[in-house]
Amino acid sequence: MPHPLDASAVRTWCALALDALGRAREEIDAINVYPVPDGDTGTNLYLTAESAARAVDAVFDGHATTGPASRPTLPDAVRAMAHGALIGARGNSGTILAQLLRGMAEVLAGGGEPRPAPSRTGRPADDAELLRRALRRAVESAYEGVARPVEGTILTVAAAAADAAAAARGDCAAVARAADEAARSALAMTPGQLDALGRAGVVDAGGLGLVEVIGALARALSGEALPRGTRAWTRPAPVPPQPAAPAHGPAPCPATAPGGTSPAFEVIYLLDADDTAVPRLRTRLDALGDSLVVVGGDGLWNVHVHVDDAGAAVEAGIEAGRPHRIRITHFAGAAAEAAAAAPAGDPGRTREPARRAVVAVVPGEGLAGLCTDAGATVVAARPGEPPASGELVDAIRRANAREVVLLPNDPELQHTAAAAAEQARAAGVRVALIPTRAAVQGIAALAVHEPARRFDEDVVAMTSAAGATRYAELAVAERQAWTMAGVCQAGDVLGLIDGDVAVIGSDLAATAATVLDRMLAAGGEMVTLVLGADVPDAVADRLERHVRGGHLAVDTVVYRGGQQSPPLLIGIE
Repeated sequence: MPHPLDASAVRTWCALALDALGRAREEIDAINVYPVPDGDTGTNLYLTAESAARAVDAVFDGHATTGPASRPTLPDAVRAMAHGALIGARGNSGTILAQLLRGMAEVLAGGGEPRPAPSRTGRPADDAELLRRALRRAVESAYEGVARPVEGTILTVAAAAADAAAAARGDCAAVARAADEAARSALAMTPGQLDALGRAGVVDAGGLGLVEVIGALARALSGEALPRGTRAWTRPAPVPPQPAAPAHGPAPCPATAPGGTSPAFEVIYLLDADDTAVPRLRTRLDALGDSLVVVGGDGLWNVHVHVDDAGAAVEAGIEAGRPHRIRITHFAGAAAEAAAAAPAGDPGRTREPARRAVVAVVPGEGLAGLCTDAGATVVAARPGEPPASGELVDAIRRANAREVVLLPNDPELQHTAAAAAEQARAAGVRVALIPTRAAVQGIAALAVHEPARRFDEDVVAMTSAAGATRYAELAVAERQAWTMAGVCQAGDVLGLIDGDVAVIGSDLAATAATVLDRMLAAGGEMVTLVLGADVPDAVADRLERHVRGGHLAVDTVVYRGGQQSPPLLIGIE
């Protein structure tokens, strides 16, 4: 039955869109030929949608803690969705999708315009008009964010959906269904609008992703399930390109730099900057390369551009404000990775898959190097920015193996890792998830990894080694709080054993020594210390002497983890 346009519908939409993009991700990656054939459009759209969905879930979880009667409003949900998409946007299409969602949020959250008055038929017609306006604003804002819009892309599909919504009659479910049908029709026309698509005989990859997102909206509002086996697109024979005048925005631009070759780098970053600084930034970046998309507002922007001089693109951001979460991708390297991970039978394939690989999430450069030397494919866990399941799936794909052991190394990543493992299994990869809760458990598992063993035997050995490793970490309290060890003050050193605060102190080394004594009281043969980026070697020296002096026959090994937080990790085997 139809669902009103409220916060719950937004949450359902995000979940359905994420599921649809997860199922279509590999197909979208495979047809990605414009603007650069780097084979990651599906992955980028999935990661963008995942960030939006997680933000909406967080809003619902936050309201749940305030009492059963507290529920988020439509403005709460759409603002969270837009912000989550903005900070998690990846690639050209992901950045445009984030701006489309932001444009919708401007209308659905109010945006300074009064909500249309209910018609004589009541709320559904009110919702319908609101959705029409939201889809129109989404397209307008997306064209505003793209420096040189090109028809035959995700923008064309979005515009067709908005036009159909504007002409549709009925409730909001009917409007969404009209947008979905028009988006699918527009997608089928893209090979005739863009030379690169016509030559390859494919539709636009970003447009296909948007069709999945709009289809999810239609299902969320109508309550109807997608018929089993339904696909948004079936590969046709190559279509001869035909000139098409753009229906929206300025004339198309070439997909290459002025010199006739594609730019070498993709540069993406978030930018804290005054809105007044953005026009000059756009002008500077537009002169440096192509595929420029700058989206956002209210002081936070997501910048995407293809350039030959990546440093100059970052410098332009520094002049405008404070760039962060900077990602620079060399297209040649990305293409090589995509070819290496291509499925069997793909003409772009360059090497046979390995028999077995390990994928490990690690919090610092030092640990990343250690795990890489041990043969693992690593995924960086940045402070306050845990990897999404799409990143784990991408790492499994890059590992290019028939069998993969996944080490999340964080209790908060267990559900994310499980989702990634399930998605990889659906693609034909045999994945075993070992529920490691700390990096030191992952190190212990890697130490006994033996690819020559049978897969099940190897997984059992690694699981046993991880399970036999007790773990602790030293952290610094950010504020006063109640803990299992008493009340801590801001700046106190906290010793956490197996995730719970067990010791409160004022000195890192002294607190760590107390933690070691408590853990070794239960026995142990090996102590592993992983030092954070700012911890001096003297701390490790002091702790080694402490273990040697107080615990006979216990060895100590020290690694420079390089992680920003926590400052010290401890493992006891």
